[in-house]
Amino acid sequence: METVKQEVGNLLTRLSDDCSLDDVQRHLYVLQKIEHGLKDEGRVYTQEEVEKRVKKI
Repeated sequence: METVKQEVGNLLTRLSDDCSLDDVQRHLYVLQKIEHGLKDEGRVYTQEEVEKRVKKI
């Protein structure tokens, strides 16, 4: 498993040299959300389940 520092370093090498700070922040945000989603693996719902839950609200 990579450290956060290694992940950021890998991200920076993949981005273009003319990327902006906004680009870096956006990519970090996406990586963070993906990681969070992978940790929530046991709490995944199908589209049908979500629609049923929303109807109850």
